[in-house]
Amino acid sequence: MNILVVDDEIVSRKKMMKILSGFGTCDGVKTGKAALRAVKTALENWKLYTLITLDVSMPDISGVEVLDAVRKMETDRGLADDEKCKILMVTSHSDIETVKACVGKCNGYIIKPFNREVMTQKIKKTGLIR
Repeated sequence: MNILVVDDEIVSRKKMMKILSGFGTCDGVKTGKAALRAVKTALENWKLYTLITLDVSMPDISGVEVLDAVRKMETDRGLADDEKCKILMVTSHSDIETVKACVGKCNGYIIKPFNREVMTQKIKKTGLIR
């Protein structure tokens, strides 16, 4: 599994990468712009991300905007639904407006703080692991 962790908080990013490294190869970035560059490069090289964990609140581009941009890039690239990455939004609060903005585009939510058990259950729900 090829995984991208997007979080501007270094502690959360490192913790998520440590947990997810047991499931595959992890790249970590701290901004929305860096996430979009990473996804663009992956799409150009056909080394697609299987899973992206995406922080909702980032200083440059919000996670919701990154989510929309990633889905547009996948569509523009002509990916079938089963080729598109699974995206889990990560937030420290359950903001109903954020939830509404992401419905139908992401594959689930993770509320901080998280742990290995929570992450395993969330990944199972995406169908990437049993």
